[in-house]
Amino acid sequence: MDEVEPRRRQEPVDAPNPAAESWSDTVVIVRVYNEAPVVGAVISELVGAGLSVIAVDDASTDSSAEEIDKAGAFRVSHPVNLGAGGALQTGFQAALRFTDAQYIGCFDADGQHQLADLLGMIRLIRQGYDVVMGSRFLDSKTQMSPLRRTILRLATKVMNRGEGTKLTDAHNGLRLVARHVVARISLSHAGMAYASELEHQLTRPEYKVVEHPVHILYTEYSRSKGQPLLNSVNILADTLTHRLTHGKRR
Repeated sequence: MDEVEPRRRQEPVDAPNPAAESWSDTVVIVRVYNEAPVVGAVISELVGAGLSVIAVDDASTDSSAEEIDKAGAFRVSHPVNLGAGGALQTGFQAALRFTDAQYIGCFDADGQHQLADLLGMIRLIRQGYDVVMGSRFLDSKTQMSPLRRTILRLATKVMNRGEGTKLTDAHNGLRLVARHVVARISLSHAGMAYASELEHQLTRPEYKVVEHPVHILYTEYSRSKGQPLLNSVNILADTLTHRLTHGKRR
């Protein structure tokens, strides 16, 4: 299969002081499950830049809730663990109900995502886009093994076999979505299978979608939370399953 030609744009030049700009049109969702060692710093950086944050505590059993509160986020807590998809759906609903933000971002709690990338995505979506998707493959900043890179590219090719916008990266968790698009999102998968379902909904042909280069930092902490290569295999399997069960995008 041919490589997909991505929609490219130049790397954004970030302001020296992010807090000097207004981000009042954006709220950021951070899904949290047992991330007490790092979540406070992640949220504090977002809040310090002037961003509003909704943290969904997915029934953590550590001190994540206390760290969220100290960092200044609006916390929504699940009494039982609903998984990544359930936590994100809760975050979307909270953003629509409790804020009037025009743009809703998704940001990981484990320190892999970069504030500068998110701010660049906000500047981009303000140009009239409905969805801005992060991509690890528009530049060479994100370091990963050749095998992981190959598996993710294969998953992306499978995902792109439809009528929606063609992407260069499968299941990148750094996303920014306009409010009217979020209002139409309905995730039925509670666990990690939500990712293919979400990208299916975000890349509908009627939406104006663009990718933005992002630097995913695979830290020792984030690697300790799971098995990166196995996660990539799961992404490929999930994408194949979703493609077979849903066929062409509508």
